[in-house]
Amino acid sequence: MSTRIIIFAKAPVAGRAKTRLMSVLGAEGAARLARHMLTSTVDACLGAAIGPVELCMSPSLNHPEWADINLPLALELSHQGEGDLGCRMARAAHRALVDHGAQQVLLVGTDCPQLSPELLRHSARCLSSLDAVLHPTRDGGYALLGLRQFNPHLFTDMPWSTPQVAALTQTRLAALGWRYQRAEQLQDIDEPQDLLWLTASWVKALQTPITEASHHV
Repeated sequence: MSTRIIIFAKAPVAGRAKTRLMSVLGAEGAARLARHMLTSTVDACLGAAIGPVELCMSPSLNHPEWADINLPLALELSHQGEGDLGCRMARAAHRALVDHGAQQVLLVGTDCPQLSPELLRHSARCLSSLDAVLHPTRDGGYALLGLRQFNPHLFTDMPWSTPQVAALTQTRLAALGWRYQRAEQLQDIDEPQDLLWLTASWVKALQTPITEASHHV
């Protein structure tokens, strides 16, 4: 079954990447972590080997912020465009399922260290008998949304970056009458206290030890 993975990512530049972590990591440290998050997520998505992998970028590829970022040739590149996160995700999901004719799409960010090739393959398999699969995060958002069909209601008028996102998405999936699965809860890395959830390889991307940085939270 044709599965397209779309990764939503900002350019990992100092002062603009992972700004909520700058209080403990500094601007450069937060940018280093953001770059490692991007690299790890891209590697996991390509390693899943379940279909095309698209990097949906902000800003666009020709912006200087991406100038020193080496991206694998296997990636398809696109621009997130204007609007809130919902508008950008809706455009990408529609493009995958309608314009590209993918049978299913997995929408992911770069903030979740648990996003592995195995988890991605499992999510794709779930969609063989479901309309949607959702991996919520501990903060109330979600790290992965898998879809077999498109409906803009899943993305419009959503209070993004709040603890209500995953629950509201489930409510809307149910209202549509779609068969869906609320899958394993994951942990994303947004706030200083989240740093304790980093995997060993992600910790190595930082010069400041996580255990010391976390004491300042």
